[in-house]
Amino acid sequence: MTQLSVNVDHVATLREARGTHYPEPVEAARIAEESGATGITVHLRGDGRHIQEQDVAKLREVVRGKLNLEMATADEMVEIALRIRPDQVTLVPERPEEITTEGGLDLLSTGDRALEVARVLSAEGILVSAFVDPQEAQVAWLTKLGSGAIQGFEINTDRYSRTEGAERESELVAIRRTATAGETAGLRVYAGHALTTDNVGPIAAIPQIEELNIGHFLVSRAVLVGMATAVREMLAAMASPEKG
Repeated sequence: MTQLSVNVDHVATLREARGTHYPEPVEAARIAEESGATGITVHLRGDGRHIQEQDVAKLREVVRGKLNLEMATADEMVEIALRIRPDQVTLVPERPEEITTEGGLDLLSTGDRALEVARVLSAEGILVSAFVDPQEAQVAWLTKLGSGAIQGFEINTDRYSRTEGAERESELVAIRRTATAGETAGLRVYAGHALTTDNVGPIAAIPQIEELNIGHFLVSRAVLVGMATAVREMLAAMASPEKG
C-alpha cells in the first residue's frame, strides 16, 4: 500500500498568524504518526512564513518515520539541512510572492544547481528527491545526469487535482507514464500537491508511487475533526482507487 507522509506546514501557519507558541507542529506530527502516517514533511521557506528552523530541529528529535524536508537550493537551506540532517530532502522551486509551490523544478534548465546541492547532501547520507511536473523528460534528465545524487522524485499532482473529466484523465495518464519511467530508471517515486480524500484514490493506486505527501487538505480537515481522524480518513481514501 502507498505510504502517507503528512505535511504539517499549515499547523505552523495557524501559529504564525497570531505569533503564539501554538498550535505545535511537533504535536501534530506525533498524532499523525500514531494514526498511521509513515512520515512527516515540512517546507522550510526562505521567508519563514510557517515552518521555522527550530521546528525542523524539534521534528528531527521526535519523528519516528521518515522526516522529509522540502527546500529551495539556496546555500542557507543547504547549511540547515546539513546541520539538522533530515532523512530526505526534496528540492523544490520557490518564489517569495507565491501562495504555495506553483510547479515543479524544471531540471532541464535548473538541474545543474539541483545536482550540485544533491551531491553535497548525498555525500552526507541524506536522500535527495526533486519535485517535478509529470513529464518524462524530467525523468530522462535524472536518469542521464542525476542518478546517484538524486535518488528519487515527487510528481506534482496539482494540475490533476484542479481538472475534471477528460482533462483529468489525460493528466493521470501523464502521471502514470512518469511514474513508470521513474521505476524503470531505478528511481524512487513519490507524488503530492493539492490531493484530497475525493481525488487521491487513482493516484494512490499507481503501483510505482511509494509515498504521497499531503498537507493543506489534512490540516484543514483536522481543524474540524482532529488530526487523528483526518489521517485515518485519508488512509481509507488512499485504499479506495475508485474514488477520484
